Amino acid sequence: MSPPEPFADRVGGDGDPAEPPRFVDPRARLGASCEIGPFAVVHAGVELGDRVVVQDGATIGKPVALGQRSRNRGEVPARTRVGAGTVVGAGAVVVQGATIGAGCVIGDQAHVRERARIGDGTVVGRGSAVDCDVVIGARVRVQSNCYLAATAVIEDDVFIGPGVTFTNDRTAGRRPPGEPLRGPLVRRGARIGAGAVLLPGVTVGEDAFVAAGAVVTRDVPPGELVVGTPARVRAR
Repeated sequence: MSPPEPFADRVGGDGDPAEPPRFVDPRARLGASCEIGPFAVVHAGVELGDRVVVQDGATIGKPVALGQRSRNRGEVPARTRVGAGTVVGAGAVVVQGATIGAGCVIGDQAHVRERARIGDGTVVGRGSAVDCDVVIGARVRVQSNCYLAATAVIEDDVFIGPGVTFTNDRTAGRRPPGEPLRGPLVRRGARIGAGAVLLPGVTVGEDAFVAAGAVVTRDVPPGELVVGTPARVRAR
């Protein structure tokens, strides 16, 4: 991995040591009326739409750093895009190659990885992790401390309660070479209760409801309520 490029630009402070700095690479593109908070970092290749707010200590466009054994080595886009009016909370990290739509909220200390795509008007709660190659639609609400595993797909208008975990590796770390990860698919309008766990490759149907604490081991039919471990259909 090549060494990080030095920042040629430091904005904020105006020479006053009491004013904390903001670090913006001159190769980043900022729209009109953007706000960059103290100690925030905006890397090269970042494109911020108009009125984007990057709060204290957040990082946008962080270079990808993978372990030697990582299998998630797909091509990383050069650009990191954040749409107009989006707020990136304090301490949040958006990795190079992610795309975030307009009017979103990325909560404090949330993490959005490379090649993730997040639609307009979506909220990612505090401390939640959106792994690489995750696709999230518009107007989705992801509450605090969720983990959305790589390759998961979440359609529009989905609700995901706090502490929900998606998984994507049926072998628990012993995948044969070439076997892909399979994240869950959550269809439009579905709701996932707090603390639920979705196992690799399951589909939660349109407008289905997964109860709090359920462990989803098989597909959930559209419009159905599932509860328990393993999750089973229950009449509403």
